[in-house]
Amino acid sequence: MDRRKFLKTTAAAGAITMAVGPSMFGSAAMAADSTIKSTHGSGFCNLNIFLSHAVQTAKEDGLTLEFVNTPTFAEQVTFLGIGQVDVGLMPYTSFMALYDAGAPVKVVAGGGIEGCVIVARPGLDSAEKLKGKTLATFQLDTLEVMPYDWLKKHGVSFNDITVRYMGSTPEAVEAFKAGAVDWICTIEPYGTALVNDVPGAVMLSDGTDIYGKGYTDCVLAARSSLIDENRDGLKALIKGMMKAQSMAESDPAGTLEKLVGTYYKTSMENAKVAMEKQPAVVDARSQTDFILDRTDSLVEMGYIKNKPDRNAIDWGPLEEVIAENADLFGKLKYKAA
Repeated sequence: MDRRKFLKTTAAAGAITMAVGPSMFGSAAMAADSTIKSTHGSGFCNLNIFLSHAVQTAKEDGLTLEFVNTPTFAEQVTFLGIGQVDVGLMPYTSFMALYDAGAPVKVVAGGGIEGCVIVARPGLDSAEKLKGKTLATFQLDTLEVMPYDWLKKHGVSFNDITVRYMGSTPEAVEAFKAGAVDWICTIEPYGTALVNDVPGAVMLSDGTDIYGKGYTDCVLAARSSLIDENRDGLKALIKGMMKAQSMAESDPAGTLEKLVGTYYKTSMENAKVAMEKQPAVVDARSQTDFILDRTDSLVEMGYIKNKPDRNAIDWGPLEEVIAENADLFGKLKYKAA
């Protein structure tokens, strides 16, 4: 068994199987109506949920947002599957793997759009030149599917490269800077920073060349039990994230002052770049087909056996929040309608 298949079997399949064991399908993690527990990632697609946590935007609706931090990306996903948290802001690809494995989860809102980039070391300016080279990425992440799709578009097989799965974004970035990997798929602001910091580094793609403008990266996923048993709490969270989006769009500088250093370990300059290149967007309804179509790649890569259907997504609570808060929704710059 080659390294990739071994990793796929032990790290991905094993974690997902553990995550959806039948004894864990209950709502053990269901908090009181006034608290929702969440995991999160590190990119700017998390901005709305970060800001919601920083200033507790749902407090006036009786909800407290509580973060459960995990040491690795894999555990961020697993915690939602086993019911240790109620919601998670995660790559839609990771969600699909959980859903395919039988976890009782649904996509209920958006995270962010665009902001995923492929950067290569000097001289590696084409897909053909990447054959035999080492990619730094994350397993079951949009940051793995994107290079797969990009190579496929340019006629190169994913089997022709070496994949190195990283534990965190800072680890991947440092590996690229040190020359330990040849190319990387990462998020802003790290992509732009690498091009600036590594002389001759090449940005091969920002995703729009294969996915088009406004493609989604992450989604807010919720346990089905939360939707059924604490719908008001979930709606308060979504409303709070809309408030955060409005705050970020109207006062980007003030927003970054609240988040950089505590939630984002980067410079203010890099944060400004990332905020512009990866806007956080709650209303992802226009991305329904895009999210479901990306499952073709997950099937080809061997991560899921069946293509999830429209039942994997429930925009119901989001649409109720929109209908009940027309003024707030109307102020948002980025939205589906």
